[in-house]
Amino acid sequence: MEALFAQLVTAAPEAVASATQAEMSISGLLKAATPVVKAVLVVLVLMSVLCWYIIAYKWIFFKKARAETSQFLNLFWKSKKLDEIYNASERHLRSPVCQLFREGYVELSRLKSAPDSDTMHGQMGEFENVERALRRSQTAEQVKLDSMLPILATTASAAPFVGLFGTVWGIMSAFIDIAKHGDATLITVAPGIAEALIATAIGLVAAIPAVVAYNFFLSKSRVLEADMENFSNEFLNIIKRHFFK
Repeated sequence: MEALFAQLVTAAPEAVASATQAEMSISGLLKAATPVVKAVLVVLVLMSVLCWYIIAYKWIFFKKARAETSQFLNLFWKSKKLDEIYNASERHLRSPVCQLFREGYVELSRLKSAPDSDTMHGQMGEFENVERALRRSQTAEQVKLDSMLPILATTASAAPFVGLFGTVWGIMSAFIDIAKHGDATLITVAPGIAEALIATAIGLVAAIPAVVAYNFFLSKSRVLEADMENFSNEFLNIIKRHFFK
């Protein structure tokens, strides 16, 4: 009898230690989390998945836009006829600069067939219409370039605070449990604190890639916007010299 009691006493700490280890694992902490902390984690995971989708999509988008812009600009400066450039530009529709040219060319072709195109007043009006068409197209392309980037910015700024909310709620729940049971040992406190800190960690995991990707894509967008601005000025100078003398 004494031997059996001694075995039980010896095995008890080992059982407690194994149970504590199971509770302190990531999966165990997630299972034991409060409903509010679980909801926060679900929100953060969804935000992270959405951001990674946007990162992959915008990476491909900017890569193709940059490559086709370079190809189109080479085509534009090598060719001497606008109609040939317009026909060849159908292979570079992902380029914002190419879209800018196509809108300007269509407006120029439409206006040159107008009855008053030979008068001074008509020529000035036509030139202003082409300029407005280029500005409209440039604005539309800028909106397209910056699309989805606000989601990355929102995630970068909001995810840490969402995670912090989950952490605060988890710690508050842990202290409430301590007050109920009157036991403030490390074994009872540690699981609740660790569970709460997971929310902060997930928030940072969602926020850090989002802020890096936002700054990266924003710089890519600004480069293409500068290309559009430069091309618009050059294109207006060309048509002014050749069509609106």
